[in-house]
Amino acid sequence: MTEQKRANPAPLGLSGFALTTLVLSVFNAGLMSQGQSVVLGLAAFYGGLAQLLAGILEWRAGNTFGYTAFFTYGAFWEWYFLTSMFGFDATPQAIGLVLIAFGIFTLVMWFGTFKANLGLFVTFLLLWITFFLLGIGLMVNSTALFHAGGYVGILTAIAAWYTGLAIVVAEALGINPPLGRAVLS
Repeated sequence: MTEQKRANPAPLGLSGFALTTLVLSVFNAGLMSQGQSVVLGLAAFYGGLAQLLAGILEWRAGNTFGYTAFFTYGAFWEWYFLTSMFGFDATPQAIGLVLIAFGIFTLVMWFGTFKANLGLFVTFLLLWITFFLLGIGLMVNSTALFHAGGYVGILTAIAAWYTGLAIVVAEALGINPPLGRAVLS
């Protein structure tokens, strides 16, 4: 009996992450100041739920890295949604601490991309920088650092979207995705 071909969950997870990150990062960079509540639905469902689902599917496929990354960032977006909706008495410093903690997690996960493709390497590199800039910006009350985190977040979203959508388009065309070679071969 032959095994049925299964869809790759990574493009869903990367796209949910990218779109939600892009929209929030536009506000974090100070490019828009009104309407930030549009991020909440994205955080709950596309950034959150879609990534949680992608993580479960990566677990089912035996991909520990993909499972850990998608499930963790899906949980991040659910945390963002709940904290934004209900506050939980979160101070900027407390939120900054959470962002720095996610930055540490992302830095360690970045090491796991050294033998992956360049798309993932760049996405995780930019993401840990984003988390640290946003977190430190909140903790020390620096608008400049926070806005810098927003701009790097926009670049992170672009890198993640490219990585995810390159897989989809390449599969549709029957070619290898143009994601670049591993940093360490």
